[in-house]
Amino acid sequence: MTTSATPRRRFLGWLGAGLGVVAAAAAGVPVIGFLSASLRRRPAEVWRAVGAVDGFHIGETVEVRFLDAGSVPWAGKAAETAAWLRRTGSDTFVAFSINCTHLGCPVRWMAEARLFLCPCHGGVYYEDGAVAGGPPPLALRQYPVRVAEGTVLIQTSALPLV
Repeated sequence: MTTSATPRRRFLGWLGAGLGVVAAAAAGVPVIGFLSASLRRRPAEVWRAVGAVDGFHIGETVEVRFLDAGSVPWAGKAAETAAWLRRTGSDTFVAFSINCTHLGCPVRWMAEARLFLCPCHGGVYYEDGAVAGGPPPLALRQYPVRVAEGTVLIQTSALPLV
């Protein structure tokens, strides 16, 4: 014996199942996008121009900004990173990571003391990047640097710097 409630119950059951499928698809699309993006190959190392050779003075340490090698096109300002660059000769440079090796806080160059200081936990580095004191376990990471056609280039990588 069928009643008028049976077709309504069947319809509501199908409607609930359909809405469940739509909700699962809506939740699954971002997950699939994330997983497929992580499988795409990004360049392991990228040379980034940071300025003209003539723009840097011998013996001076300055902060230079450039795009991170692992950045994505829609990252905007978050794709930007920095390094401490020092000109050591007519065409020789050394570049240090801006991040402390303890917990990744940005270090500051104190020209008067010729030291890098980490404000988070008191880490101190000598001008050559070696640990002078505090909790950092390793020296500041150095970037490879080269000069090409009058431009200073820093080799960055998509991997974390610490």
